Amino acid sequence: MSKVISFQIPKSEKTFIQYQEDRGKHFYDKLHQHPQAQLTLILEGRGQFLVGDYVGRFEPGEVFLLGESIPHVFRSDGDYFKNESELTVAGNTIFFDFQALGSALKEVEEFHELVKISEKINGCFQLKGDIRAKITRLINGFGDVSGINKLQQSLAILSLLDFTSEDVQPLNKVPVHRTMTERDGRRMDQVMRFILDNSTRQITLEEVAEQAYMSKEAFCRFFKLRTRRTFTQYVQQLRITEAKKLLLETDMGISGISYQVGFQTLSHFNKTFKNLTGMTPKEWRKLE
Repeated sequence: MSKVISFQIPKSEKTFIQYQEDRGKHFYDKLHQHPQAQLTLILEGRGQFLVGDYVGRFEPGEVFLLGESIPHVFRSDGDYFKNESELTVAGNTIFFDFQALGSALKEVEEFHELVKISEKINGCFQLKGDIRAKITRLINGFGDVSGINKLQQSLAILSLLDFTSEDVQPLNKVPVHRTMTERDGRRMDQVMRFILDNSTRQITLEEVAEQAYMSKEAFCRFFKLRTRRTFTQYVQQLRITEAKKLLLETDMGISGISYQVGFQTLSHFNKTFKNLTGMTPKEWRKLE
C-alpha cells in the first residue's frame, strides 16, 4: 500500500470531525496530503495556494474546500519567512473524516446524503458569496461547541455545500491526482519549493529535473502526471499569479513587474498574461 506524504492530523481513528486553529509566522509550507476532507477559512496572511493543476493565491476572508488525499500547500509569501518580519498568519480548519463513519455511512439511511457530499468533494473548491458568508459564521463559532452540538454544526456546514451553485467554484480544471507515494511526495515537495523560490529567474529544465533526481524526459512525465501542466506552463502560471498581485497592490510599472516576476521581454509577458487571464495587464490593473 502506498504511504502518504508525512503529514497527519492528530486525532482518534474514530473521530468524524477535527477542528484546528493555526496561528504563527507562516502556514505549514510543505506539499502534503491527508485522508480527511478539509475546509479552511483564512483569517490572516497571504500567499500562494497550490493544488493539482491550480496555481493561485489565498487572502484573508477566503474559504477553501479540499477533497481527501489531495496534495496541496498554502505557502505564505516570502516576507513571512524573514526573521525580522512581524507578519503573522491565522486560519481555522475543519477536517471531515468520512471513513471514520465506517459501514454506517452507507448502511444508515440518514447518512446517504453524506455519501453524496463526500463524492462531490473530488477536487478543490473556493466558496463565494452567500455560502461563504454562512459557512464563515459557523466556522468562527466552531471552537465553542462540543459533543452533539459539534456534530450538529458540522452537518449544518456540509448541508450548505450546493455544488450546483456559482458560490461553490471548482478550482481544478481536471481531476486531481490523489495520494502520492511517500517518495513521490518528497520529490514533488522539493521540486515545488525550488520552483517557488526561483520562479523570478530563468529556470532550466535540467535544473529542476536535478531536484527530482530524474532525467529531463522522466521528470516531464512525472510532473505533468501530477499537475496536469507542463513545467513551462506551471512556471508561467506562477509568474502571472504574482504579476496579478503586484498590478493590484503596487504602483510599479507594467514593464518593471514583467521583469520582476521573471519574464525576459515585455511582449512575452503581455502575450502570456492575455492568454492566461483573457485581459491585458493594464485592464487587470483597472479592476482595483
